Amino acid sequence: MASEDVVGKRSESAVTTIVNLAEEAKMASEGVKAPSHAAIFSVCKSLAAGGIAGGVSRTAVAPLERLKILLQVQNSHCIKYNGTVQGLKYIWRTEGLRGMFKGNGTNCARIVPNSAVKFFSYEEASKGILWFYRQQTGNEDAELTPLLRLGAGACAGIIAMSATYPMDLVRGRITVQTDKSPSQYRGIFHALRTVFVEEGPRALYKGWLPSVIGVIPYVGLNFAVYESLKDWLVKTRPFGLAQDTELSVMTKLGCGAVAGTIGQTVAYPLDVIRRRMQMGGWKNAASVVIGDGKSNAPIEYSGMIDAFRKTVHHEGVGALYKGLVPNSVKVVPSIAIAFVSYEVVKDILGVEMRISD
Repeated sequence: MASEDVVGKRSESAVTTIVNLAEEAKMASEGVKAPSHAAIFSVCKSLAAGGIAGGVSRTAVAPLERLKILLQVQNSHCIKYNGTVQGLKYIWRTEGLRGMFKGNGTNCARIVPNSAVKFFSYEEASKGILWFYRQQTGNEDAELTPLLRLGAGACAGIIAMSATYPMDLVRGRITVQTDKSPSQYRGIFHALRTVFVEEGPRALYKGWLPSVIGVIPYVGLNFAVYESLKDWLVKTRPFGLAQDTELSVMTKLGCGAVAGTIGQTVAYPLDVIRRRMQMGGWKNAASVVIGDGKSNAPIEYSGMIDAFRKTVHHEGVGALYKGLVPNSVKVVPSIAIAFVSYEVVKDILGVEMRISD
């Protein structure tokens, strides 16, 4: 009987909690107005501008992006790509101009759905975090702190990445296949269908865990380095880069490039492991995918830790940074081209953009 009383009290407590949360959610939603048609149209134009700008910037650095992935996963006992310049020359000589941009179509196709999900997720996460923050502090006028915005951004990034992850997986596979590959993925949908049928639905999320874990140091360092660098420039004003408390647009772009490079470098080993896990189980990738140095068979990984262990064991710690040079080289031009493209498209579509601190 005593146990039944305990269970009953726990059940009543759980039901009460659920009811209270439902009531609070209802009260919170009553003051929220539906967005106007003008607001929805403005969001659509912003997504279009961001999608076009992202497509232009990614296309401009597509050869470097493809070389990075090839360096990350190439067979360790059959080195074809040995450095940035040599690798680009080899791709041009063996596959021509088309080879430079292989996989770029799939990469660009991810931009709009990824941006849309990220935009929506950030708004919803910000509302939820702000509501919880106000409940905890008891201050109904409280606003999101930079740290809370960082949390909302990380949540949005993880959700958007998860929603479009299968497209990233097939993009990686399309990128590394060559004209001499035993079989060919003919496009995004053919690749998705082939992976689903031959390897099962779970295969579409191979390498998802290191991708999620990589978001934390990448976003965190991006934010911390960017803000710290801005504060330092405002306080010291070296070379006249800061006027009073304001930085020019180009200086902000420079800060963003430095922050992005540092964040990517720290999180880069996780990106290498993600790519190698994505290639696992692909029976026709033996000529491309990383091997153990003794046979042409690709290594199978049981998980992220196993992938780290086998990579370091067979190739050393340096293997975790394969492709880092072309990845770093493309950061600055990618950001600059994306910004300029966004400005141009924004002017054409009449989208207002404010560059905030």
